[in-house]
Amino acid sequence: MKTITPFISSFKSAVIGTLDTDAHPFSSYAPFVYDENLFYIYISDIATHAQNLQERPVASLFFIEDESKCENVFARKRIALQCRAQKITRDTERFEKVLELFSQKFDAGMIGMLKEMRDFNLYALRVNRGEATFGFGEAYTVNDAGTLTPRRGGGHRAK
Repeated sequence: MKTITPFISSFKSAVIGTLDTDAHPFSSYAPFVYDENLFYIYISDIATHAQNLQERPVASLFFIEDESKCENVFARKRIALQCRAQKITRDTERFEKVLELFSQKFDAGMIGMLKEMRDFNLYALRVNRGEATFGFGEAYTVNDAGTLTPRRGGGHRAK
């Protein structure tokens, strides 16, 4: 069974898409950790994407192969995920566990400093669905557990 994990494991951050109060899309990025089928981001309330998540707790996460390393820019490997966001409060065991995962993945001193900043909040992003493309003709749907299922139908046609 193929999952998203092998592809996303090399990433330290994801492009995050949110919706503002007028339902206009906004793109930014956020460092993340992935644990128990949830993505976690630790972001400041000052950030536009944090404000958007507080108003509308939906987001997309986008992971894309570095174009300087891809074989063909028209067929870059990528995964796009549609997620529901939930704020994790500081006074929980889960908050402490996830911040420890951030400390292991990133500079522990930096995470310790950010933890002291009270405008930083932790969000869990639960995948609802998504899609993955790993080249021409290699497209998948992604379910809420991060499992890939080959997409059927369509196909490329020449004139």
